[in-house]
Amino acid sequence: MNRSVTFVAGKKEKQKAMQQTEVDNQKWYVLYTAPRAEKQVESRIQGMGVICWLPLHKSPRVWSDRVKIVDIPLFPSYIFVKCAETDLYKLLRIPGVSRIVYYNGKPAVVREKELDSIRTFLEEAANHPLMEGEEAEIVCGVMKHVSGKIRRIRKKYLLLYLAQLGAHVCVSLEKVYPVNRIR
Repeated sequence: MNRSVTFVAGKKEKQKAMQQTEVDNQKWYVLYTAPRAEKQVESRIQGMGVICWLPLHKSPRVWSDRVKIVDIPLFPSYIFVKCAETDLYKLLRIPGVSRIVYYNGKPAVVREKELDSIRTFLEEAANHPLMEGEEAEIVCGVMKHVSGKIRRIRKKYLLLYLAQLGAHVCVSLEKVYPVNRIR
């Protein structure tokens, strides 16, 4: 009886070791996608059970009648996947995946440390509030595309100094974005 118990325990340990080596063989790779297909590719890859990450950041998009905050890819047409190199080639069959990114003739491997740096950058950028003295631009209304320095910030509005006019203007916080964030 002890032999069968040892055999079962040995089999479980073997399976656990196999799973561990499978996880150890997984690395982060980069896929190039069709233009504006990153989010669809991400959902398809996740549907296959593969770990992937699409770094997104919030950015204001200006239309003629409104401003909307949208999530856009930090690296357009690129997505990170964590898998074994052999599984990487299977991902090329997914609609929207154009190719694997190569470096020195091999699929480019991204270190976990580099991805952590990107995550940290995105967290810090998302939490960056408007600050007094910062340059900001009005993104809608009569004074659309006029920029100035922030003098005072209140709960729902701010005081913006417009050097072109030599005047201070009260503007709703929703209608002003830092100059470096508008594209």
